[in-house]
Amino acid sequence: MEVRDVLKTIVASARELLDAEYAALGVPDDHGGFAQFVVDGVTDEQWRAIGPLPRQHGVLAAMLHKAEPERLADVREDPRFGGWPDAHPELSDFLGLPVRDGDETLGALFLANKRCPRPEGGCGFTAEDEELLGILAQHAAIALTNARLYERSRELTIAEERSRLAHELHDAVSQKLFSLRLTAQAAAALVDRDPTRAKVELQQVAALAAEAADELRAAVVELRPAALDEDGLVHTLRTQVQVLDRAHTATVVFDSPGIRALPAAQEEAVLRVAQEALHNALRHADAALVTVALTRQGQGARLTVTDDGRGFDPRTVRSAGRHLGLVSMRDRSAGVGGALTVTSAPGEGTTIEMEVPGG
Repeated sequence: MEVRDVLKTIVASARELLDAEYAALGVPDDHGGFAQFVVDGVTDEQWRAIGPLPRQHGVLAAMLHKAEPERLADVREDPRFGGWPDAHPELSDFLGLPVRDGDETLGALFLANKRCPRPEGGCGFTAEDEELLGILAQHAAIALTNARLYERSRELTIAEERSRLAHELHDAVSQKLFSLRLTAQAAAALVDRDPTRAKVELQQVAALAAEAADELRAAVVELRPAALDEDGLVHTLRTQVQVLDRAHTATVVFDSPGIRALPAAQEEAVLRVAQEALHNALRHADAALVTVALTRQGQGARLTVTDDGRGFDPRTVRSAGRHLGLVSMRDRSAGVGGALTVTSAPGEGTTIEMEVPGG
């Protein structure tokens, strides 16, 4: 789903399919150059020696501004040809066409130097080659569009996480720091005339500073899903629960008898749903006890987050346009082939249950 990996797959497939010596795919930017340019058939050393990415000119530009393929017996003899760097390989026969999604040109696919099955038979791309490349370009457009949407979705998720963290820092840490500053000022004013009261105020300063540190630690832990790679899902969840338990007045507990490792995408989805459910329970539900359980479910796993807070009517939440992260949790669950169940009622707490398949 990474755009560059998709580009590499497309280029390598095109070169192999048409038995060409060289293949390339360029994704244009808005400034006359290429945002990405992927090649196949050129070594890393050759690519570094060639130098900067090409600009949108000559035959390359033609591919980006016309819908039809371009098949040339010798690209060097085309009037649009403007040369290439000294380290660039010599190209002769050429086949190129745009990769399009409707009216939008996503990129341009280029092939050069068709390998000859018979030396005496001559080289050159054929009409059949052109048709094959056209079919591949249609599939490439779908794959590239999907990869772009995936990356955009991930960017939005990151932005959403940052926004949520900003609100948490403002609501919790900023208020504690404000209280800490006022208490420190009061202690300073009392030092000379009432040392005993000043000592009490300084003890309060220490307590507020410790609470602020715990809040910051909790926020930082939530920013670090990379711990999954090093510690695994169970250990990462247990660590986050321990931090949240120290940072909040509610009791937060975690239980897991141990589960088999899940694919990376499933583990990250489970972690993020757990974080969202914990956020709701600790910030909105006024819960005294929150329990997190991770158990085996067939080849997969089941996450259960339960709180004894005020609860809510899910239908009322939807009709009021408030989601409490439910849409995000459902999307994360569905994105890895899982299912999410929300059970809640006013005054009866809330249970979030997520089931994900194994790898």
